[in-house]
Amino acid sequence: MVSDSVRAVQEEFRNSMINSENKKSVKFKEEVFVDRVRRKVLIFTEKSLQPVLNLSGTILHTNLGRALLPEEAISAMTEAASQAVNLEYNILEGDRGSRDKHVEEELCRLTGAEAVTIVNNNAAAVMLVLNTLARRKEVLVSRGELVEIGGSFRLPDIMTSSGCKLREVGTTNRTHFEDFENALSSKTGLILKAYTSNYTITGFTKEVKEADIIKLSRDYNIPFVVDLGSGSLIDLKNSNVTLEPTPLKKLQSGVDLVTFSGDKLLGGPQCGIIAGRKNLIARINRNAMKRAMRCDKLTVAALSAVLKIYGNPEKAVQKIPTLRLLLRSEEEIKNVVDRVLPELRFHMERMATLEAVDCQSQVGSGALPNQLLPSAGIAIRLKNKKSSNGFFLSKVSEVFRKLPIPIIGRVHDNAFILDLRNLENESAFLKQLEFLPKNWDF
Repeated sequence: MVSDSVRAVQEEFRNSMINSENKKSVKFKEEVFVDRVRRKVLIFTEKSLQPVLNLSGTILHTNLGRALLPEEAISAMTEAASQAVNLEYNILEGDRGSRDKHVEEELCRLTGAEAVTIVNNNAAAVMLVLNTLARRKEVLVSRGELVEIGGSFRLPDIMTSSGCKLREVGTTNRTHFEDFENALSSKTGLILKAYTSNYTITGFTKEVKEADIIKLSRDYNIPFVVDLGSGSLIDLKNSNVTLEPTPLKKLQSGVDLVTFSGDKLLGGPQCGIIAGRKNLIARINRNAMKRAMRCDKLTVAALSAVLKIYGNPEKAVQKIPTLRLLLRSEEEIKNVVDRVLPELRFHMERMATLEAVDCQSQVGSGALPNQLLPSAGIAIRLKNKKSSNGFFLSKVSEVFRKLPIPIIGRVHDNAFILDLRNLENESAFLKQLEFLPKNWDF
């Protein structure tokens, strides 16, 4: 390992010399060489995936792993990982079983579906539905719903990969019932509604009522599928948070299938859930692609544990971290600020001004894009106005990211903001402050 690292650094130095305009002036210090070798070795020996403190103000941060799992799910995953389990074994009958059976009953009860199946993420769920029900056929979608999710992953691309033909109806801002009705033909495989969970269109707009599309799909015997994206399993009526329509309400209204994520508003592991009519789920399960998209035993164990918590909604909002952080009161967050601000100020007051500020959190991962949550945090600003504020904020952000447990904040309004909505482990945060540099001269 050390030898490989030395050779790699030698190659880097040689390339620097070759590419230098004045090769004779290029000099390298021994300590620089050794430091680079040391860093190369650390890449091999240290974990790439490491814990961070998410103080960005985004609850479901895709880059930071989205939903945190409740203790019950973590325990279930540990148990499944450490010993043999009946993943696809029917203990009572003594023959092969189905891994979906471990979550099917709970999901059917919570969503009101006749049957369900699960895959490794929601994009896979949409792709599997399209490939099963509309391969080599047209899929009708309102033009304003042709979404692009993170990583430039676009719905039209999913359709192409699924073997379907996209048939856009209406315009970006206005779609009428007649647009769907006129587009129907013998080539139509299904009608798809995709919730625009990461953006909104306002102003001169119109969309077709789902009740009208449901009637149209039944009249022509064409499945109507709704991609909910985030997918919340409970309706938080008594809170200030308005969640997206639940799968239960969609299926009760007459939608044939719904798809949604497990690691967003549901607060479980990454997976995609397909729920709805039994005959359509049966067709989906017979698709050869299903095996390529199936969930592993850790996901099944975690999802099963999370779903059992939902049996008691009052318990769920306390046990499931996503819901707990979503519903955390502004007063509680301000109390956290009051406790940690003096410690942070002690380490940074020589070179920065620190103050408690009101701020706004967001749900993240494309969920509830228009809903900002009142929160509280700490704003760190440059004390010496003669220095470059932009450079200062960049360096402060870098210093916090390089702590043993990196602290991830955000730059906003000429300050480095630590939004404390997601901070529940205060002791872990305070321990990191000991590693802040004593000399802040950049």
